[in-house]
Amino acid sequence: MARKCAAELIGTAFLVFFGVGVATLCFGFGVTGSSFAAGVVATSLSFGLVLMALAYGIGPISGCHVNPAVTVGALVAGRISVAEAVGYWIAQFVGGIVGALVLWGLFSASPLYHRATTGLGTDGWGAASHLHVSAGGAFLAEVVLTALFVFVILGVTRTAATATVAGLAIGLTLTLVHLFGIPVTGTSVNPARSLGPAIVVGGTALRQVWLFIVAPAVGGVLAAGLHLTLFPTKEPAPT
Repeated sequence: MARKCAAELIGTAFLVFFGVGVATLCFGFGVTGSSFAAGVVATSLSFGLVLMALAYGIGPISGCHVNPAVTVGALVAGRISVAEAVGYWIAQFVGGIVGALVLWGLFSASPLYHRATTGLGTDGWGAASHLHVSAGGAFLAEVVLTALFVFVILGVTRTAATATVAGLAIGLTLTLVHLFGIPVTGTSVNPARSLGPAIVVGGTALRQVWLFIVAPAVGGVLAAGLHLTLFPTKEPAPT
């Protein structure tokens, strides 16, 4: 269990460091210039690629949840115990905060970085959303996007036969989710990914972070319910 939690902590820290890091470079520092679309594509690919790498790197140890919403889905689907889920959640949130702090420390070494204006890839609604969606719209978007993401994860990890392609499918799904979600909320689908940067930035991001904890959790529960409905019995292991 200690190895599993350590893997989840390290994996979540890497996910935040690279994914949120690219988001900050694109939308905070403006390395993609005036093209919002270029920033969306770059950020989406960064989250998808780092998760794909982590899936193969730490998947054999912990299953590579690196996301409290995924752990919620796994718990409801009967994949893990409550004790394991609690350990995973603690490790993931700590990892998200550590990743955000290390990233903040790195960017703070640049004279071009200003926390209030450059930010740290936080999520939000209203004025903090590119589309200025309401809290209700942001909640709906996060529930739907998380439900899709967790549903795919539960599906591709259902049997050992899909293990070799699971990481690719999961990474591409996270990329897709970000392509749609970044203009809407910045895309969370991961409470740990949202909490770490929000703590660093504070202000509006910290006041709104509750939505990006609750909505992904709801999405994880819905995904597990849908998975259990479509796959009510465990498939036999391949012979």
